[in-house]
Amino acid sequence: MKRNFVLLSLLSTLMFSGAAHAHQIWLEQTSKAASLYFGEFDRNLRETSPGLLDKITQKSATLADEKGEKILNFTRKENALVLPARAAKNQSIYTEDVDFPVSEYKNGDLTVRSARILGARLVTSTAALAPKLTLDLIPNGKQGEFKVFYKGQPQAKTKVGLIAQSGWTREATTNEQGVVKFDLPWQGTYVLEVRYVDKTPGERAGKPYDFTNFMTTLSLTQTSGIKGLPTTPAEAPNK
Repeated sequence: MKRNFVLLSLLSTLMFSGAAHAHQIWLEQTSKAASLYFGEFDRNLRETSPGLLDKITQKSATLADEKGEKILNFTRKENALVLPARAAKNQSIYTEDVDFPVSEYKNGDLTVRSARILGARLVTSTAALAPKLTLDLIPNGKQGEFKVFYKGQPQAKTKVGLIAQSGWTREATTNEQGVVKFDLPWQGTYVLEVRYVDKTPGERAGKPYDFTNFMTTLSLTQTSGIKGLPTTPAEAPNK
């Protein structure tokens, strides 16, 4: 009973904590290709390989539009997993890492084991999309409007973080329909982040866990608005 009480308290803290200072995966793209990064977008921190980037093991992402979907394979580089293509207008890319190693840590006398599932999506328009990731954050058809889904169901009263490439951040909560709205004043890249804690215990790669932390990001680039502030100075990756 004591263990269950402590776990419930910990889960409550995780579910209502902010988005900053937690490693995430996110997608960005140049004029030639899209890349997946692991680190903290608000701190301009990108992990490298060899190093913590090697914890991200997914092999592919999905490029999608109204005509269908195409699987693209990643190539591992020093600081990113790189795709051989990019998302054009009205296309999106999404991927999900379901094999992240189970984390084990102490909370007082209690050993807590947590699994993580990290998702990332990149969009090139405000068009509403169907959810594909287990925890998904997608445009809702209007500028600055987004919707959160977990296992295909809209998620009410869920906190969503917004991060600009300068490190400027905001946080808002979804309404009863799972919709959240943000002002996007700056030109440049934004990354939105949402979390969900599934309290179902399980096992991954032979290691038991008490709950699963889901974290999904949505990346977009805006060309209108106020000229973006400079990108925050890059932080050194962890060794």
